[in-house]
Amino acid sequence: QVQLVESGGGLVQAGGSLRLSCVASGRTFSSFAMGWFRQAPGKEREFVAAISFNGGSTYLADSVKGRFTISGDSAKNTVYLQMNTLKSEDTAIYYCAAERTSVRLRLGRSEYLGQGTQVTVSS
Repeated sequence: QVQLVESGGGLVQAGGSLRLSCVASGRTFSSFAMGWFRQAPGKEREFVAAISFNGGSTYLADSVKGRFTISGDSAKNTVYLQMNTLKSEDTAIYYCAAERTSVRLRLGRSEYLGQGTQVTVSS
């Protein structure tokens, strides 16, 4: 079992930045690929970013490339999502996720999912 706890969400003006954090516990952090999904009101959940279990590879959705960065700290069992140049369309609940592989995350799967943190971007 893996528990995921997100933090760092909030209200920010368009063009601003936020950094989300996700602390994993319960299983060996390095055994899973980690990532982020988001879900805006009235929309389906969508893949945002993923990092492989050894941190060697990262993947970003086209909509956030050049603005978001995903990184991990295995010593702290923590994965981060640095979000820059935020836009109103980035407003959503952001969920941390863990899966066996980053490919499965990119396909929208999540063996484990956090409770989510709200990100609101005002225009």
